[in-house]
Amino acid sequence: MTTAWLVLALGDKREHGGNDGYDDDPAEHYSWDSTVQNHARVAVGDVIVLWDKKKLIGISVIEAIDTGTAEKALYFCPRCGKAGIKRRQLQRPAYRCYKCGALFDTPDRKIKMVTTYRSRHGQVWMDGRGLLSGAELRALCDSPKSQLSMRPMRWEKLQDALLAIADEAEALDELEERARLTIPGGHRESVVRVRVGQDAFRKQLLRDQGEICAFTGPAPATVLEAAHLYNYAESGEHHDYGGLLLRRDVHRLFDLGRIAVNPETGTLDISGDLHAYPMYADLHGKPPAVRLRPEHLTWLRAHWHAHRPQT
Repeated sequence: MTTAWLVLALGDKREHGGNDGYDDDPAEHYSWDSTVQNHARVAVGDVIVLWDKKKLIGISVIEAIDTGTAEKALYFCPRCGKAGIKRRQLQRPAYRCYKCGALFDTPDRKIKMVTTYRSRHGQVWMDGRGLLSGAELRALCDSPKSQLSMRPMRWEKLQDALLAIADEAEALDELEERARLTIPGGHRESVVRVRVGQDAFRKQLLRDQGEICAFTGPAPATVLEAAHLYNYAESGEHHDYGGLLLRRDVHRLFDLGRIAVNPETGTLDISGDLHAYPMYADLHGKPPAVRLRPEHLTWLRAHWHAHRPQT
């Protein structure tokens, strides 16, 4: 049975026990530490469902969990000593304790050594923004009234909820398959060969290409993925000029062969089933948004013949 976790992702705005927040990038990684309840139960191969208290952000499968140790600053109420404090954005004093009601400008502080965890889960990211509300997500948890930032939820119920409102069967099947193939083992194992060197590969592409989707044009770095132009899962190697930055949705469609580059014309070829969607149909017959090197064209030609064998 696939294990799923609903986790709160608010970046440096996410507070737990009066701490300084976490450096989340929802589509790539999620950070927590040993002060968080359930911190050691989350494992490689689990489904991770990220939300911002109001709505679903996205879903993926944990490929690896990196652990370490760090000093952590914890802040607490100077009156009652509890960590249940919150910064007030516009009012003064700056802090309120929601345990005892005290108002103050400067919280007490202590330093604690903690175990740190960071998931890596960017390989099969499914963007789910707006598909489910916070109330709908809470209802899918084992304990719907839980206030924990990491809480177990029912994967089967989540699938049913998404299929009832959106055509996400293909994306959900991909997540299920990734969870099945990922090696379990707590915080020491990782997905076989999938992510070794992937961060450095993406950073190099950002340096070379800039914040540009190679097929559609300028886009924020947070939505750009390092797309291999060949089957990386089989080779396990990063080849020079063997990748391009692609928007997440375009990356997925490229991997499926529904977007390709025609080696004869050098233009984008969009499969017929996508022509009902103007944002993709408009790309058909247009050149890529970046200048392709001969090495890129070699890989793209192989991709074309793999997915357009009769063309």
